[in-house]
Amino acid sequence: MGSFDRPRKRIHLWKKALIHLALCFVMGFFTGFAPASTASIFSRRPGNSDRPTRPVPALEKLAGPGIANRSVMAEIPVGESPESHLDRQLIIVTTTRSDDRLQEAFLRRLACTLKLVPPPLLWIVVQARAAAPVTAEMLRKTGVMYRHLTFENKFTDPAAEADHQRNVALNHVEYHRLAGVVHFADASNVYHLEFFEEIRQIKVFGTWPLATAPANRRRAVVDGPVCSSSKVVGWLFKGFSNDKATVRSPMTDADMKGKPLKIDISAFAFNSTILWDPERWGRPTSVPDTAQDSIKFVQKALREEETKLKGIPADCAKAKVK
Repeated sequence: MGSFDRPRKRIHLWKKALIHLALCFVMGFFTGFAPASTASIFSRRPGNSDRPTRPVPALEKLAGPGIANRSVMAEIPVGESPESHLDRQLIIVTTTRSDDRLQEAFLRRLACTLKLVPPPLLWIVVQARAAAPVTAEMLRKTGVMYRHLTFENKFTDPAAEADHQRNVALNHVEYHRLAGVVHFADASNVYHLEFFEEIRQIKVFGTWPLATAPANRRRAVVDGPVCSSSKVVGWLFKGFSNDKATVRSPMTDADMKGKPLKIDISAFAFNSTILWDPERWGRPTSVPDTAQDSIKFVQKALREEETKLKGIPADCAKAKVK
């Protein structure tokens, strides 16, 4: 009995092995005709390949002396159009001073405000290289997308240093062709969240009233645009007569002839494409007299494009506190 069962078992094992080989051959044959992309559906979420890569959350670099040429033309990134402002990026530039003992506290306060602003928002902080490590550690913990730019130049004049830092930031924006609305935000400034949504609507230039409160005076002084809806129709210039009263004189377009318009650096914002895409705005492709100073270029363009200024908010009814 046992001698007859052994051949049958061997035949059964051979049949089983042949069936397995046949199945593997058939599966391999049809797998060769399958598209290669089907294997990737298990390695990523559907639709992720169509989304643009998110920008790097932080960048710390030494600002070099080179300045990009404004005559270079560049295309606007996808999703950035003059008509759409809901997703327009805000580029907030903040300068620093090494001798300011409250600087870190002011930066933390501003960071808390910017963290509440809906994205996209990029915070550019400019600082002397020697004082950068402490600030860099603080910026990493803010939760705000930022770029920390440093420089090695030494200054004795605070105003000259501030202008240099603004140029470092603008040169960075120009070189990397960052699209968005640029605003110079002092770390000590106080902001309302609605302000950031209002400046997203700026197409070329925008300006607003600015309130300053000198330490030796009891009243705040407001200067800036006089608006009819969002159109700028005049200007208020501050002038002090005594400690109890402040004289402000409205300026019309006729009054402004022959008098250069001077707006506080914290009282305007502008479209960054003015720096690296001048032909889009009908401007010359080269500006030889201001090619080495971006902040002067912006201020010059602001004076020349006074008719394109947008008053913020409507009727310029609110003033930002400096």
